Amino acid sequence: MSSDERNVQPLQVEDVTVRFGGIVALDGVSFTVEPRTIHALIGPNGAGKSSCFNAITGIYKAASGQVRLGDTVLTGMPPHKVARQGIGRAFQNLALIDTSSVLDNVMLGRYSLTKGEFMAYGLRAPWTMQQERRHQERAAEICDYMGLAHRLHTPAGALSYGEQKRVDLARALCVEPTVLMLDEPAAGMNSSETALMAALIHDLRDDLGISILLVEHDMSLVMGIADRVTVLDFGRLIADDIPSVVQRDPEVVRAYLGTAADADAATANESRSDSGKESA
Repeated sequence: MSSDERNVQPLQVEDVTVRFGGIVALDGVSFTVEPRTIHALIGPNGAGKSSCFNAITGIYKAASGQVRLGDTVLTGMPPHKVARQGIGRAFQNLALIDTSSVLDNVMLGRYSLTKGEFMAYGLRAPWTMQQERRHQERAAEICDYMGLAHRLHTPAGALSYGEQKRVDLARALCVEPTVLMLDEPAAGMNSSETALMAALIHDLRDDLGISILLVEHDMSLVMGIADRVTVLDFGRLIADDIPSVVQRDPEVVRAYLGTAADADAATANESRSDSGKESA
């Protein structure tokens, strides 16, 4: 697979708020993923990163604000139509069908691009079979790019964790995205596997000419590959800049490490707890 001439547009999150009853998961968040860049979305647990991903992909409904891909407003579209616009997503929790082959799992990402009604496929109409063969050939090509050509007919459940991650990525690539969203791609990986994943993310951006938006807790990976970093805390945007600037931002340091007073209080609490255990 090589970079093509698709018109890659910026992905713009504009003043998006997401609420669940009285809880504000995202509070007027705005940022832009520029074309053909690697953009990281980070923050402590509960910061609103998953809510942001779900608002972009149409799983959550925004209470206000909008998400745009170029001139196309994605807000209000169901997830399958968002995918059809060129938004691919790989998930933190691998939702693979263990008993189905790698090819069948990857093909699930292809169906948003198919044309025709469910009944036509059920009746195995000739034109739908021709279309399905073309999609299978493309899925196989994507698997080959991901190093899975020798695993096409292997049940997904028989693969290693790293290979399953690649199947999930291949499935996301099957929507032919211009923006690929990666939810903790290095989760559960050791240092060598993380390095390979970082190289793969770079290759995806460079080879395919796409934009990548990723959520990741591994800060060495983020700061090593991201062109820009957006930081959330309690649903609010607290920083949005290049990695070197974000690393030095006092509010980002506070969000991750707490203030000196917080650290002193935590130490005091631990000391009191230890004293209580000793007296007991």
